[in-house]
Amino acid sequence: MRSLPLPLALTARLSPVVVLATMGWALSSGPLAAPQAAEHTSADEKTETQSASGPSTETVSKAYSAAPAPCESVAKKTVESLVPGAKTAGKEIPSTDSKLRRTCSWNALKGYDYRWLDVSYEVLESDEAAQKAYRKHTEEKSGGGAVPGLGDTAYSIVNLTTEDKQETREGQVFVAASNALVTITYNGSDFESKKAPSTDTINKGAIKAAKEAVAALEAEGGGKG
Repeated sequence: MRSLPLPLALTARLSPVVVLATMGWALSSGPLAAPQAAEHTSADEKTETQSASGPSTETVSKAYSAAPAPCESVAKKTVESLVPGAKTAGKEIPSTDSKLRRTCSWNALKGYDYRWLDVSYEVLESDEAAQKAYRKHTEEKSGGGAVPGLGDTAYSIVNLTTEDKQETREGQVFVAASNALVTITYNGSDFESKKAPSTDTINKGAIKAAKEAVAALEAEGGGKG
């Protein structure tokens, strides 16, 4: 098998030293994430009311007090399917607050086929804060569609980029579940054909990982308090 040089952007993806720097890799707009899924509509802002006679005594809704172990959130067979050749244990990314923010990454180059998967959890102070963070992400990543039946609300988008004639297709799924935000990033490239996997392949893979990640959050309770 002949050896092909990796494009600079994807070579950086493979280096653990720059994993954190590349997680926010911006991609240009591409095809819709799902076959004409409904356009994203921001969740209604919750109206805050406060008694004129004194401060509000309303209890803040907070179902989760800690993030679950992200590297255990996706089944081994799913990792093997989505990221062929990757170590199924994954690699957790260091966090400034591992109780509230945790991310696990899997990546591998098998033959000419490259895949990358991230599963991230962020636990916020309230349901409202999680919805606000969710809206911010989905507004910045416009052009995708809703994913029904996942968490309280979910959204997926797939984008295609080309660098040095090499295509990369990346899918993201954002899920708000009570006061937690779950983010999935899944991308791939073929270095022989220089083509990217299909939109359907990337979108379905990202949604599959998202469903398992949300199920893990709900099953373990994320340290429910």
